[in-house]
Formats: sequence, structure tokens, C-alpha cells
Amino acid sequence: MGLANWLTTLRILLIPVFVTLLVYRRVGEAFVVFCLASFTDMRQTRLGAFLDPVADKLLLTSGFVTLTWLKVLPFWITAVVVSRDLILSVGVLVIHVAGGTVHPAPTWIGKMSTVLQMGTVVSAMLFYYFMTGPLIPRLFAWLAAAFTVVSGLQYIVQGLKQLNPPASVAGRS
Repeated sequence: MGLANWLTTLRILLIPVFVTLLVYRRVGEAFVVFCLASFTDMRQTRLGAFLDPVADKLLLTSGFVTLTWLKVLPFWITAVVVSRDLILSVGVLVIHVAGGTVHPAPTWIGKMSTVLQMGTVVSAMLFYYFMTGPLIPRLFAWLAAAFTVVSGLQYIVQGLKQLNPPASVAGRS
């Protein structure tokens, strides 16, 4: 296993550390661990291409759920982020059951959604730790929600195209 895969594995292993630090109100340390865990994004191998987005989703979901539990983030933003990921996961399962394969191409909207979700978690922790005011976390939350919904719709359209290929492609089988 190469360096990129080790770093991705380390990111996944840091998630419980991050959540534990947040729960025990050690927000400064949690902030550092979150930044370290979200720092690398190395998709240089087939395993890394699978594990890296999984690490992103696990880290972000853990952050949103924990910060909502601590009443730092409102429930609605966590519901938007987690619901989109659950809907897309069910969609992938449906495509596989139908005999298809999924090769999702990351879009700039999807990438922006991830960046804004990370910004939401970071700004919420900074707000919680430094009490700088809720304006920036709210702005990030609304932007993240908008991009999350749009990227979710975009991935659903991609998935539907894989379930129902155009007639010219379907006729060649």
C-alpha cells in the first residue's frame, strides 16, 4: 500500500479522534484534527480513488452529526448533507442490482459542495471555539445546502442515464 493509501487510511482513523475531541468539548484540538484529516486528497491509485471520497464523506458526516448534536449546527443542514449521501448510495445500489456499473464523474458542483461542507464544519468549529458570531457559519451552511442539493440532482440525472441508456446504445447490446 502506497503513501496515498496510508494517508487516506489515517484520515479515516482520525475520525473517531475528531468526534471524541468534539464531544468532550476540546474544540481547539478537534479543529486541528479535522484540518489534518481533510488536508490530503490523493487519488493516485484505484484504492485511493474509492477510499478518498469515502474518507471525505465519513469525516463530513461525523462532523455534521456531532456539531448538530452539540447544538452548534442546525439540524436542517445536517439533514440535507446526510440525506443527499443516503439517496445517492441507494441509487448506486439500485444501479448495481439492475446489473449496471457506476462510474460517477466528479463535477465542479460536487467538488464545490464538498468544499462548502468542509467550510461549514470549520466555520462552525471556529464560531464555537472563538465565539466570532454566527454569520459566517450560516452563510457557509446556506451555500453548502444549495450546492449539495444541486450536486445531488446532478448525480441523480447521471445515474438515471446509466439506468436508461439512449436507444442507440441500448440497441447495440
